[in-house]
Amino acid sequence: MTVAVDSALAADARSERRFFLALSLPALFIVGLAAILPILWIIRQSFLTTGGDYTVGNYEKVLSSGLTWSALATTVELSLGTLAFCILLGTPLALALASARPRVANVLMAFVMLPLWTSILVRTYGWLVLLRREGLINAALEGSGLTAEPLPLVNNFTGTLIGMVHYMLPLFLLPAYAAMRDIDANLVRAAASMGATLGHVIRTVILPLSAGGIFSGSMIVFIYTIGFFITPAVLGGGKVNPLSIRIERTLSTFQDWGSASVLGILLFVLMALIGVMFLAARRLMRNKVGAAHA
Repeated sequence: MTVAVDSALAADARSERRFFLALSLPALFIVGLAAILPILWIIRQSFLTTGGDYTVGNYEKVLSSGLTWSALATTVELSLGTLAFCILLGTPLALALASARPRVANVLMAFVMLPLWTSILVRTYGWLVLLRREGLINAALEGSGLTAEPLPLVNNFTGTLIGMVHYMLPLFLLPAYAAMRDIDANLVRAAASMGATLGHVIRTVILPLSAGGIFSGSMIVFIYTIGFFITPAVLGGGKVNPLSIRIERTLSTFQDWGSASVLGILLFVLMALIGVMFLAARRLMRNKVGAAHA
């Protein structure tokens, strides 16, 4: 009798899943077309000359250029730098928000989310005003006597990194905060009652249990920053040239759709590889955490 009931429940569950899948098929089809067709068009364009003939010359020209690998290195450096600062700043902030009272956490979260409520172009030019040689930050540093002359904070890698961290920090914070908020407070109390220090509790309880949220936030930050354009274009001052800017200049200056498409494919492959690496690392971490708690 029990077996029959279990079979009936399993059949009902499968039927329900098929029903909801059928409801979502039109949306999945539209989203799939919107995502796949442009990629297929770019792949086709990468094999075409300006005259419309098929060739692999675009790949030879782009992959043999030192500018391409320099742009790739700049892209990875910016993404890694942004990720590192987001982890260093966002993890303690997420822990503080998760430990605060709900009302205080909501107010602090509203302040954290303020950058997302403003246009990225407005925020980027705001940082340009703050960081330039005659800007507010250099004026404050010189006025306080901390520096004798203006610091080069803009039109370079430093200014670009500051702008990107400012934009991406809330996107890292959201999944990290959600993961830490869901940790059972009794586990923390139990560890403290056993004599564990605050640092030990953070290392052995909080960070392992929130690793999924931290990895999700890290993947969002790294993959998102790979394609950044506005912030490097404005705050980099033409001296910071990731792949996104290289693609734009190839199109605007040379009207070379073939080479630009190859650069786009290179960017897409880089994003895919990084995504697979993050997913593999997240699965490995989840297995380690599960084995430790088992």
